[in-house]
Amino acid sequence: MDENQRQSLLRSISISSGVLANPAAVSSQERAGAYQNLEQFKLYPGRIPACIELLTGEQFCVEAGVDLTVPTKLYALGVLQDFLKTGYARCEAHDRLSLRGAVLTAARQLASAASEQNSNNSRILGNKIASLLSDIVVRDFPQRWTTFVSDLYKPVSQGGIWCEAPSGPAMGMVGVKIGLECLKLITEDCTDSDFNAKISTIRRNDVLIGFNEVSSQFLPLFFQLISEQYAIVSAAKSSLHEMVSYLVSNGRSLPQMSPEERSMYQAQIQRRDAAGQLVADVLVTLEKMCQSMPLDWMLAVERTGCDFVAAMLHLLREDVAGIQELAVACLQQLAMRKLEFVDWMRFIASLPSAISEANQVATQQESERAAAMAVGAGGGSGGLTEQLSFHRGLSKMLSTLLSAHLAFISTDKEIVSGQGQGFQHLSTYLHFLAEMLSHPSGRICGEQLNTWIGMLRDPQIVRTKILSPYMEQLLTSYMHHIRRVRWEDVDNQTHAFTSVMEASFDDEEEYNLFHGELRSKASQLFKYISNTEPKLASTIIHAQIKMLLNSHGNGEPYDHLDPATKQLTPQSEAVLAFEGLNQPLDNILQGLPSWALKEVASRPVKQHLDAQRAQIRASVRSLLSEIANMIVSWNPTYIWLKFRRTTLLDALKYYWAYDPSTLASGVDALLVYLIAEDEVSSGTFGSTLSGDVIGLRKKSGLTLVSVSKTVPHHLVPWLAQLSDRAKTLLSSGNLLPPNQMHLYEFLSCVATAVEDTTARANFISDVLSNALNVLDSAEVKETLSSVEGLIQSFGIAQAGTNPESVRDPTNVKRISARFVSMFSAFNQLLSVGKRCSEASRKRRNQGIPLQNVSPSANFGDSPQNFPDEGPVSISDIAVNDPFVPLWPRILPTLMQAIDVTLRFWHPEYQALLLSNPIQCYAYAISDDEAYLATKQDGKGGVFGEGGTAGSVVSGCDRRDVNLVPKWSGWFNELRTTCFQMLGLLSAQRVLYAPEMSSLFPQLVSVIVDPTHLRAMEHRHFSQYLKQFVELLLLTCPCTLYRSHLAPILGPIFEHMQYRLKMTWSPIISPNTGQSVSTGALTSANRASAVALASSGGESWFEQYYARGGLFVGDLDSVTAESAVEKVRVDLGRTISDMMQVALALKGEWALVLANQAKQEQLAKRPDYTKSTGPITRLSHDGPVNADGTPRGNDAGVEARKRLRIHEMCKFLLLDDERVAGYLTLSIIQCLEYPDAYTCRRVTRICHRILETVAWNQRYTVLLGNHMFTIATKNIVAEPKWMVGIEWDMINVLRDTYGRLCLGQTFLPGGQGPAMQQVRDPNNSNAYEQSKNADKPLLGGGLLVNPSDGPREILANLPGITVDMVKELDASLVAKRSAKDQKDVLRDLLRVAAENAKESEDQLNTGILGRAVAAESLLNQKKSASVQALPEKLVTQSMIIKQQNSHKTDILKADGSTASLGQLFSLS
Repeated sequence: MDENQRQSLLRSISISSGVLANPAAVSSQERAGAYQNLEQFKLYPGRIPACIELLTGEQFCVEAGVDLTVPTKLYALGVLQDFLKTGYARCEAHDRLSLRGAVLTAARQLASAASEQNSNNSRILGNKIASLLSDIVVRDFPQRWTTFVSDLYKPVSQGGIWCEAPSGPAMGMVGVKIGLECLKLITEDCTDSDFNAKISTIRRNDVLIGFNEVSSQFLPLFFQLISEQYAIVSAAKSSLHEMVSYLVSNGRSLPQMSPEERSMYQAQIQRRDAAGQLVADVLVTLEKMCQSMPLDWMLAVERTGCDFVAAMLHLLREDVAGIQELAVACLQQLAMRKLEFVDWMRFIASLPSAISEANQVATQQESERAAAMAVGAGGGSGGLTEQLSFHRGLSKMLSTLLSAHLAFISTDKEIVSGQGQGFQHLSTYLHFLAEMLSHPSGRICGEQLNTWIGMLRDPQIVRTKILSPYMEQLLTSYMHHIRRVRWEDVDNQTHAFTSVMEASFDDEEEYNLFHGELRSKASQLFKYISNTEPKLASTIIHAQIKMLLNSHGNGEPYDHLDPATKQLTPQSEAVLAFEGLNQPLDNILQGLPSWALKEVASRPVKQHLDAQRAQIRASVRSLLSEIANMIVSWNPTYIWLKFRRTTLLDALKYYWAYDPSTLASGVDALLVYLIAEDEVSSGTFGSTLSGDVIGLRKKSGLTLVSVSKTVPHHLVPWLAQLSDRAKTLLSSGNLLPPNQMHLYEFLSCVATAVEDTTARANFISDVLSNALNVLDSAEVKETLSSVEGLIQSFGIAQAGTNPESVRDPTNVKRISARFVSMFSAFNQLLSVGKRCSEASRKRRNQGIPLQNVSPSANFGDSPQNFPDEGPVSISDIAVNDPFVPLWPRILPTLMQAIDVTLRFWHPEYQALLLSNPIQCYAYAISDDEAYLATKQDGKGGVFGEGGTAGSVVSGCDRRDVNLVPKWSGWFNELRTTCFQMLGLLSAQRVLYAPEMSSLFPQLVSVIVDPTHLRAMEHRHFSQYLKQFVELLLLTCPCTLYRSHLAPILGPIFEHMQYRLKMTWSPIISPNTGQSVSTGALTSANRASAVALASSGGESWFEQYYARGGLFVGDLDSVTAESAVEKVRVDLGRTISDMMQVALALKGEWALVLANQAKQEQLAKRPDYTKSTGPITRLSHDGPVNADGTPRGNDAGVEARKRLRIHEMCKFLLLDDERVAGYLTLSIIQCLEYPDAYTCRRVTRICHRILETVAWNQRYTVLLGNHMFTIATKNIVAEPKWMVGIEWDMINVLRDTYGRLCLGQTFLPGGQGPAMQQVRDPNNSNAYEQSKNADKPLLGGGLLVNPSDGPREILANLPGITVDMVKELDASLVAKRSAKDQKDVLRDLLRVAAENAKESEDQLNTGILGRAVAAESLLNQKKSASVQALPEKLVTQSMIIKQQNSHKTDILKADGSTASLGQLFSLS
């Protein structure tokens, strides 16, 4: 590069960097030209020598007085850094040496340029040099740059960049900061492969080995620098203190200093801050080393002669430049490492004293600030606020040190025995940790929560009683912090710790998130404390309740009252206090050990323990009895206090399980609250209910149900009185509809505890007599007799002739009451039926309907003998479930309701009602469904801010006195309840009872009527599958599959395939055939739908399914589009989830297989016991499922499920051609629909299909051609929606190709290596069948006569030849591991994808468009840009180790006989 080119380059740099004397004089053309010149220079062949020349230059100027040195060197460094990534690996040794020397020269020049060391430009240039140096180091060190450490980390006077020794004032430290930044970057690059995968593993290891070898050269420099600079900080602070003291003693303040004094004062501040910043820079680098480098660097004092831990502990007292926070960060990284016990104990012993000293220093500094403020010298906002970040980091570090090394506590003999120095050190440490919980910020407690829970969960630690002294402080502190803070007080600056709260949380939303998480985690803590120290927990909660009742029981201090009603509000002090008490009471009662409440048989071996427990039990029961009496006898007058009392009564259910003496009074109070009224200040009652009273009523009802589920057996003696009380309440007409449901559920739960079968059934029948009478009434029969009757009952018909009727209050009330009466009857039956069904499964016989089998039989002894796996009479089922005798009376009405509801959606009725501007809204979605389609976070709900209330029917919602917005909700509720009752009919096995055989054909004709199925919207069909068909598949006895499942599943699966095809065809093939709109039907464009509905036929259903059947009324276009998209994808997701459940790929059947696999795996162990699973003090004390839930003794149930799993696979895919054909075709079609959720789950179903039927030649074309083609297309086309699930699809290809073409089988789910079958000795073109061909759950079989269909599909791909397919076959046979086979398939398909791109339209950017290279799996080539060096790394440590090993081998070879002779005294 000649001088003209050089000047031109400098000119361009000056223009681009804006450092000219008059930047405004530069035209836009000149700026564009300068930018172009700089970009062209990056392509200039001689750019590297030119940049080296620029980098080593002393100074650059283009105009007088304009220094261009820093911008020029920054540009040169950028060019060189780009070159490192592309061309450095090809450089010769002398070229690498020249580049390295230039960078070092630039670093030395910057380090020695004292005049510019503190400027911002120097800092930027120094960071850039450090970055480039680190890039060179990771490429060359140590093999090609063995002198890196000695080149950099020596004084500038000796050719390095480090400071002189001693370092003196922190001026002239740019070189030091370059060295520190360089090492920090190297540490990050070489230890965090997730953060930076550009460096190969071998290269990374070489660099780390090299640094470990020379660490003793630079670590002492760091330690020395910290020591010297901290001494400067201390001296400067001492001088500042003396200056302030001098001023105070003379009655002067800082603003009154003379110019000379101010200059001296500022000089000391600058000196302190500069030295402190340098210490902080060193700690930043050390933090990275503490995180990833060998622990010896920080802990082995004898190796380096530097006690970094002692330095960090000492620096905890220094608040300049955030030094104390960085010191905590370093200790935090060390605490997270796997420490040796000696090192861990050193931390445990040293930290409390170090922190205490730091607190003393902070207190002293705070007092000095206070003294300075007295004379006007200024001050801070308080020590707690200023040190919050430090205290939070400290709390986290102290907690981590314990939680990461819990094994040390439970295994050390001194600690376990409660004696010795180690125990004393740990006790002091825990005491200090517990004392930090008194900090007013919840952030401090939050950092410790997991640690305390971890220690309390460990039975070994709890047994040592080392935690006992801190339980009281622990419990009271967290009880204090889970009480919600009124953020209004923080905003108004009236909170006692306003500044601390503002420093802890940005706003109320952040506080609420933290508070919710703290409450969630604290529940475990309360349970464990209660389980460990039941007497202490009971005492504290008793004192808290007593104190709150005395101080706030009547609403004191009567703050934040509602101005209209003078009632307390949720922000009132009393309400907040009782709200914070509910969770601790609930968790403490739930966590109490059973022996603390219940008498246990004496154990002679541990009589002393029994005596101690008896004393504790007496105290606990006494305290809890007082608590229960206090809560039950408390009778507040304010609505919100009544609400809080209800929550406390809910918590008492755990105590009532042991002592029901106050149960009746508690239940009576809840029943009273069901009819609570609004009480205003004058004592009168309002005519309408407020939201607070409605909330109280609903909470009371829910609490009643919760109590009845927990202690139903204790309520049985009062069953008659409860029934009479419930009838009185129900007949009063003052109950809310939800409360009516709560009463029915409450009574049904109590009734399930009645032992007498007949009495139980009679009581349930009596409870539901009103509901049954409503369904048998003439009004309901008329409503359900026809669609016209339903339309008339809902007020839809009147709206057509008299539009004003929908707003007439009298008519709205009458129509609404009629619907509520009918719907409540169905809903009450459903609710009670569910409760009875759940209770039947919890009985001793696990709900199995018995036939000639004793209830006490052991179902696990004879798993093949299932007399109940067939039709079971209702009388037999009623032994467990008292609800089932009601079904013959319920089912006819239910069938009528289903038939008329589904018929309402037939095209002829849609054509009639959609033409009317009011009646059309009967088909609209509800505001709630529109809200769910918006994918909002749920804040405020449908009626809150951003909600969709009033958007479907413009201007009104279901709360208004208007029938129109109510219709959609009514139809949804009625339809959903009917579908759920069908599911209940199946779950209770009544559908398969002989008594129902006469009704079964009628039921089938209704529920699978083709016109009904086709008329359903997508949302209806999805509910139908989820709430009925899925339960039908799970509950049908395997002997009844052909008689009861086939008539139902055949039409459903046939329609399912048709519906899927019609739904997705306009999406995946928009340019074929007639144009079909996928937009939602709105009130503005319904005219076109009316015409299509009138004509009916395929054209109607094409448009109907394309929009998911939705009519969205007046909804905006964006939300309408979201609603259509939601129902479209929900359809495929529901189908895939249902089939996964039926094929035991998820749900309860999958759990049975997981339990079986776990049991078989454990049985192989020598120490196997059947009671498997982790048992902790709070866990289920018995066997657990594979997912950790309690398993129970349900061997008989699991045996039946295993039989059904096997038979279901066979039935769905082999026994019935109609069911199998349409099901398989639907599943295969789902592979190409653009929904990743559905596709990923369908791939699992495809594996199960292959495992079940791959051996059957009838499936060869369907699987080998159709399914294989779709899967191959998905990979080769690389659509965007496939990103993230490509490996799942490739695994389907692997499974299909292996079974159909290569004679290979796999583990279930296509997992594991391929298992190659041998050729048939009688037919060389065939394979021997797998022994598991009839056992799909063990891997299934293969096609013995291989098919060429998949090979032909691959050979026809663009760019793929027959020879390439043959090579694929050879590779798949030779390499059978899952990874190798999938990689081979990916490599082949990559070729096809690259060839297909050349002939594609590149403008398709939608979801069906091809993914970009960065997203595509086929283009992902994870290769490091920094490869390993050819030179072998040999260090001094390696040489010494090898020599020692060689000497040992020689001694063994020469003296083996002599050694043995000496050992055994042989001559």
